Amino acid sequence: MALEKEVLALLDVALSLRGRSASFDRDTVLLGALPELDSMAVLSVITLMEERFGISIADDAIDSAAFASVGTLADWLAAQLGQA
Repeated sequence: MALEKEVLALLDVALSLRGRSASFDRDTVLLGALPELDSMAVLSVITLMEERFGISIADDAIDSAAFASVGTLADWLAAQLGQA
């Protein structure tokens, strides 16, 4: 749950949602549902994750399926952090 809150905060910053992410939950659809989430925004989210958690995410580890929902993104990040 804490990681999901981190993901929501990162999305809010990267997508300039101005607090809208506070209403998102694990099942909130991201890719295709949020016009702000384009390919450049995906890179911004990844960069913020790398900076926030002090990790390096390989290009081949990035999969569009990870951005399907808040939950899938949090689970993907957990895997990148070795928490899955």
